[in-house]
This record gives sequence, structure tokens and C-alpha cells, in this order.
Amino acid sequence: MVEIKLFKDYNLSGYTVIEGFPSAGLVGPMAVSYMIDKLKPEYIGYITSQRFPPIAAIHNAIPMHPARLYKYDKLKIILVMAEFVIPADVVSDVAMELISFCKKNKINQVFSISGMAMKKPKDNIYLIGPQDMLKKAASNSIKPIAEGAVAGVNAILLINAQQYGIKAANVLVEVDPAITDPKYAELAIEGLQKLMPLDIDLAELDKEAKLVEAKIRDMLKNVKESHEQYNNTAESTSGPSMYA
Repeated sequence: MVEIKLFKDYNLSGYTVIEGFPSAGLVGPMAVSYMIDKLKPEYIGYITSQRFPPIAAIHNAIPMHPARLYKYDKLKIILVMAEFVIPADVVSDVAMELISFCKKNKINQVFSISGMAMKKPKDNIYLIGPQDMLKKAASNSIKPIAEGAVAGVNAILLINAQQYGIKAANVLVEVDPAITDPKYAELAIEGLQKLMPLDIDLAELDKEAKLVEAKIRDMLKNVKESHEQYNNTAESTSGPSMYA
């Protein structure tokens, strides 16, 4: 079971969701984390599931849920991020809960940010989405993907959101999966800014690129180590861990 829980009631009608769950090249987490750092949005809620790793993220000495939602009223956006890789057995549940959340709050547009693994990545930006978005993308030098496959939360959103009256699109950039290059996040945000009104200073991302990269690397490393430590403790005290 997956639930999105808000700290209080909010009027989110007409907002756009931008989600950046971990995928190839960590494009989504880097881009969304940078937007959170720069826009200073309001932390409004979290995603929870018994199948998530039992981890609390610590930021500025404050414990937080590792999968969080933020809202930024000026641009009417909701930023969704996770500090761990969504377990495969709840990917579909997370996506469908996001769709339910959007429907309940009259949100009719969702953008996912992800990477597309390539041996020799170039600075190309791609879009998968409905025809009206593809036309706008093409006029802004964003390429469609005619054939291929995507996986993860964004894939379930693309397949199912439209039947609920929600436009779902996936902004992808080419990445080398062996590295996390902040340039990927810069390209993804650049693509988003061509498709919707955003006010993000990309020059600052370039200037702070290494800090953003280090933050994301440390974030996922700490969660992975804490999760492994928990598994080891659970196995030694009560048999095999359900999170293995």
C-alpha cells in the first residue's frame, strides 16, 4: 500500500507536478533537488509505504521522510523527489497513487525527469507525451522518441494518466549511466523551461554543479548504507529481512 500524505489541506488546483525519482544518471533527483534549493518551496507532505526502506533522511539536523512533496505557489508547481530507488514491487503503486493524488486535487499535468542510457551521450533533450506537447517540444528543438521503451514510475504515468484526464510527459536526456554529471540536470531543466513557465537560473546550476552532484551522491550513498545496516541487523536478530 502506498499513500501520499499532506500535512494539511492545500488548494492545488491547476498546479503541475514535476517528479524526479532516481533513474539512469540520477537526472531526476539532481534536477528536482536543484529546483528545491533555488526556489525554496514549501514542504507539504510525503509518500509512504510499508515496502519502502525504513529510512529517515536528515537535513539540517531535522529528520524528514525520504520521499517528499513541495509546492511553489508562484509557478504553481509541485516537486516530488525520493532519496532512494523506488522498490520494483511498488513502482506501479507509487505511480497510481500519484495519479489519484492529481485527480483528487484537480492537477491535470505531470512531468517526469529521467535519463536515457547511451554509450556516447550527447546534449539532446527528448520528450514522450501527448501530441500537443510533442508539437510544442518540436518547435523548441526537443526531439520525440518514436520507438523504444521506458521503465519505472514515469512509464506507469505515461500509460495510465491520460484515462484520468491528466497529461503525462517524460523529459529525457542522454546520460552515461556510469557517472552522475550535473550537466544532465541542466539539460533537463532547460527542456522543462521550453515546455512550461519556469524561472530557474541555470547559470547557478553550472556554477554549483559539483556541490549538487556531491549532495546527490552522498544522499543515495547514506540511504543505501543505512538500509544495508538495517538489513544486517534484522537478519541477525529475526531471520531474513523483508527488505532484502
